Amino acid sequence: MPILAMSLPKPNLFSNLPTAPPPTHNPNSTPLPPPPIPIPKYPPPQKKPHNSQKPPKKAAPAFKTHHHNSNYHKPVKPGQVITSDGDRSVVVKDNGVSYRLPGAPFDFQFSYSETPKAKPVAIREPAFLPFAPPTMPRPWTGKAPMKKSKRNIKLFEPLNPPVENNEGIKRYEMLRAYQLMGKFEGRPKEKVLGPPLTKEEIRELLKPCIASNRQVNIGRDGLVHNMLELIHTHWRRDPVCKVRCLGVPTVDMNNLCKCLEEKTGGKIIHRMGGVVYLFRGRNYDHRTRPKYPLMLWKPATPVYPKLIQDAPEGLTKEEADELRIKGKKLPPICKLAKNGVYLTLVRDVRSAFEACPLVKIDCRGMHASDYKKIGAKLKELVPCVLLSFDDEHILMWRGKEWKPMYGNAPAVVSSRIDGVTDEMNSSERPDTAKDRSKADAKTVSSSPKMMSLWKNAIGSGKALLLEEIDLKPDDLLNKVEEFDNISQATEHTYPALVLSNKYIPEQSGVMWKGSSDDDNDSDDEISDDDYEDKYYINNSFEALESTSPKGFLPVDLIVKEFSDEE
Repeated sequence: MPILAMSLPKPNLFSNLPTAPPPTHNPNSTPLPPPPIPIPKYPPPQKKPHNSQKPPKKAAPAFKTHHHNSNYHKPVKPGQVITSDGDRSVVVKDNGVSYRLPGAPFDFQFSYSETPKAKPVAIREPAFLPFAPPTMPRPWTGKAPMKKSKRNIKLFEPLNPPVENNEGIKRYEMLRAYQLMGKFEGRPKEKVLGPPLTKEEIRELLKPCIASNRQVNIGRDGLVHNMLELIHTHWRRDPVCKVRCLGVPTVDMNNLCKCLEEKTGGKIIHRMGGVVYLFRGRNYDHRTRPKYPLMLWKPATPVYPKLIQDAPEGLTKEEADELRIKGKKLPPICKLAKNGVYLTLVRDVRSAFEACPLVKIDCRGMHASDYKKIGAKLKELVPCVLLSFDDEHILMWRGKEWKPMYGNAPAVVSSRIDGVTDEMNSSERPDTAKDRSKADAKTVSSSPKMMSLWKNAIGSGKALLLEEIDLKPDDLLNKVEEFDNISQATEHTYPALVLSNKYIPEQSGVMWKGSSDDDNDSDDEISDDDYEDKYYINNSFEALESTSPKGFLPVDLIVKEFSDEE
């Protein structure tokens, strides 16, 4: 038995299934349904010959965009008319490219305030007027016009029909072309402004505008042409338009204020820093204002002469390179922030030239076009000679025709620039060094403002003018002690007069009149020197009112007692 069990084969418990099912011979079976989306059958791609290319469509030349890196360069001359279409023309002037339209009061420009003083040399793109065409068959509605086959000509009754004797006949007209040129005619500026405003009226007009954020922002491009329409839209609601200026235009705010008044027809009633308040006028009417066409794109800036030259004015190339090397050791007088207000920049540069022939300004973080425009403005306003814009710094030289502001006054030189200044002065020509050595160091000439303050102090007895300069210390001390006693007596002695209604001496009125005239004269002198800017108005917005009622002050009680005794 055990031998038979070992000889039998082992059974396979996991046998494989048949590879193919058995055939079915059911005649009632249905075929499978087709797919829901038929499979597309594309034709084979056609091979295009390499030489056959469609000609490009010719677009209108006005809609071609010329990149700044294009090779277009057309030399121009001032006064040259580049293109003209009847009365519409593009003209090159001393202050840049202007656009002349028929009936316009002045030639239009992209920017009225930020135009360089240098004459343009060439243009970067073909000259086209950046305005809409003079007429259109219909006003723009945002939709394309209908086809000619579906277009019906509409007739309208005229608003002012001519008077005719034919009764029962109506006259109709077609739709006229839509005028886009604008309305240039307006009332004269003097009639719109009316009489000048008083201080109380200015104060009331400025109160709602100071804290308001409705304003016109002026940036690096200055007063742009489209801002004229924007200012008039502000004037439609409020009589005063708030204009905030930042960046490059704030270097020369007087020029910007002049352009604002000339182009808009308004009047600047207050200016504080870079904020200007522009009044529209007493007799302003929004319906009768001049309407100017809008610029549809920004024209390319013309090509101007280079600001930095290898051999600037009055210098050779070797001398200019030597000044640039010395300028790298010079510390900057200030650092300009991006989109800042640079009201005192011209004055700071002029004062810095009193101490050193070279001046450097730190412009790191600013756009390259911004500090180049600032350098061009400083070149005309200071004036000075530009040497380089390397490392985002403006390096300037005061030039050979430079004259000190305060005569031969000794310059106060900082210790940081003392070494550079000595090196610069030693490298000057011998004849200029001799002239500087002959200057008397004891003679110091002050500014006109300081001289007026000294005159007022001497006239009021608060200062003493010494006729003898070479005094000994003891004599000078005696002079000071004598003047100290006199000045204290003058300062603390006041003529107190208590007058009644019955008796009024004639001399008292004369004395008061004379003292008021002297005080007014002195105040006028100081105010003229302090406020050289005609657009700067220093008015307080809050009226000074007494907190106590009239007649209840201690002085009033004393006067009342003396008057009752008499």
